[in-house]
Amino acid sequence: MITSSNLVHHEFIGLKVHVTSNKNKSLNLKGTIIDETKNTIKIQDENNCEKIIPKEGSMFIFEIPNGEKVEINGNILSIRPEDRIKKRFKKI
Repeated sequence: MITSSNLVHHEFIGLKVHVTSNKNKSLNLKGTIIDETKNTIKIQDENNCEKIIPKEGSMFIFEIPNGEKVEINGNILSIRPEDRIKKRFKKI
């Protein structure tokens, strides 16, 4: 079960997300995650357009299945998804 404390150890594909950026203030995107790589997340927005967002410099607000919203800095997520699932994080 995905919770706010173990979100980084789970698969992101299928989760709803809201993305903002520290570098690009005009970035304000909402959608569903459809793919993830080491440095990017691919999101399908409300208009069914696919957008590729860099993890570095972005802030992600994930909506987990119980309705809770969790904000995570993209710099923490900038590792391969399969390695992130196994990695031990000290403090997030």
